Amino acid sequence: MFDFVQLFRWQDGLDILVVAFVFYQLISIIRGTRSVQMVIGLGVLVAGYFLARVLELATLLWLLQTFLSSLFLIVIIVFQDDIRRALTQVGQSPFQKSTGMMEKELEEIIRTVFYLSKRRIGALIVIEREMGLRDYVESGFLIDARLTKELLISIFMPVSPLHDGGVIISKGRIHTAGSILPLTQNPYIDKRYGTRHRAAIGLSEETDAVILVVSEETQNISLVQHGAMTAVNDEISLTNSLRAIFIGSKEVQKSSWKNWFVRS
Repeated sequence: MFDFVQLFRWQDGLDILVVAFVFYQLISIIRGTRSVQMVIGLGVLVAGYFLARVLELATLLWLLQTFLSSLFLIVIIVFQDDIRRALTQVGQSPFQKSTGMMEKELEEIIRTVFYLSKRRIGALIVIEREMGLRDYVESGFLIDARLTKELLISIFMPVSPLHDGGVIISKGRIHTAGSILPLTQNPYIDKRYGTRHRAAIGLSEETDAVILVVSEETQNISLVQHGAMTAVNDEISLTNSLRAIFIGSKEVQKSSWKNWFVRS
């Protein structure tokens, strides 16, 4: 025991902490997705390989050995979505960029979703943040117009040819409409949620966007972020949530810089 303590370097401690952090992040990324079952399946195959070696099951050992020899390639293919999401999160800047969203634009969005909710008109509104949404923008129709309640309502009216897709708001403007968003593959999502809700969750799992969903069946309004869906009860709670995300972070950032200059 004493020899171990003597041989233990600070680099070893740092190495352990980094590896533990990486594994924690990986678990956080795949938690609640179908990738969990895939990890369990690979674990069963690895356990079967060692069991076959112990019991000297030659045929089974050969099959598993052949399969596991390409394990690295298999992991890349099976977990490509999770790997892409992890690399995207690693590549995000620690300094949040300005989203261009002002309080006036947020008020237009809030008024729109409650107007649509009262009239049982479904809607899917995506607000871009730091991570670009170019892949999803290209699937829609370019609007590039000033964000107004009237324009948003006209897009989601049932007679509109663009009402089924999602509206993407970028830098305080309506960028595209009718955009096709990826559906979540999470098997634990409530079965009562329709395509709009699944698309909102799917996009929030891959990006840092904030998505608002209006259900035409229940009239419920939901705020979706980072794969989690939160029910919105009234305009005040939605205003506070959006202000905390888009306005509050800026105010905190500005005040911190002001305090730094004052202390200097």
